[in-house]
Amino acid sequence: MLDLVAKRLFLTKGKGIHDDKLTSFEYALRAAGIAGTNLVLISSIFPPNAKLLSRNEGLKEIKPGQILFTIYSKNQTSEPHRLVAASVGVARPKDPSKYGYLSEYDSFGQSEKTAGDYAEDVAAQMLASSLGIPFDIDKSWDEKRQQWNISGAIYRTQNVTQTAVGDKDGKWTTVFAAACLLV
Repeated sequence: MLDLVAKRLFLTKGKGIHDDKLTSFEYALRAAGIAGTNLVLISSIFPPNAKLLSRNEGLKEIKPGQILFTIYSKNQTSEPHRLVAASVGVARPKDPSKYGYLSEYDSFGQSEKTAGDYAEDVAAQMLASSLGIPFDIDKSWDEKRQQWNISGAIYRTQNVTQTAVGDKDGKWTTVFAAACLLV
């Protein structure tokens, strides 16, 4: 039987600028190091017992033409000077035999920190709810984090976020962030 549960994953990001919208996306994939793969967008589970590799380690494991399962976010603009963001948030449980969550988020006008914190927050909320950890969605990020830390069930949250300001001449600007799963 074919086992498609990923054993490893890595985070990557990139941006691209070009007159053509699709080509700017291609350039963002090149900057992320995964343009030579066939991306398959999947839902947002961090597999149990999976190891998070560095970007460099992960890129060494992919081959041109391979199918690459990804959770990704992209955003594009042709509006000069418009700030765009794409982010993937990660939330892992303390018990590595349980699954975690990844979240995709894109926005306009938000800094890298703001977009990244939001994506991380969404992933942590999904993990907290799956673990039965109570939280109040209306509380501040710091108050929620304190609740999760007290529970002891969430090990780590993080994000990968790419931002860019739209090209001054109106060329397409694409931002891309991804978690790439290696089977």
